[in-house]
Amino acid sequence: MLRQALGTRVRKAFLSTPSVISVIDDDASVRAATNNLLRSHGYTVHTFASAEEFLRSAYVNGTSCVITDVQMPVLSGLDLLTFMRAQGYRVPFIFITAFPDESVRDRALKAGAIAFLAKPFAAPTLIKCLDTALQRHGGEAGQ
Repeated sequence: MLRQALGTRVRKAFLSTPSVISVIDDDASVRAATNNLLRSHGYTVHTFASAEEFLRSAYVNGTSCVITDVQMPVLSGLDLLTFMRAQGYRVPFIFITAFPDESVRDRALKAGAIAFLAKPFAAPTLIKCLDTALQRHGGEAGQ
């Protein structure tokens, strides 16, 4: 607990402006839980019920990292990553899924995802993946 609190404090001190994390999942309970976890670690969080909702939002260019479900109606998480890369966006992606599949995992990682986590995942695991993603990307938003 103390380590977690210190990590949050150090992260807040290190980042003058909190990183903006976009969480995309069609499951409202996953969105709420992930939102609460990330906010408790000092991140600014925007949640979306679909990839289409995210793409229509004003936060596409301001996002520092995308955490998205793999399987969603209409546009999957992999489709979103492919689309974003085709548009020139290099924002890091972390995939979360209730249906882990090795072939999907391989495709996601080959497409540039930072991590592929099976639900339920441990909170420290997601935070570690997020820290890695932001460090590799410099914590910057957008392209």
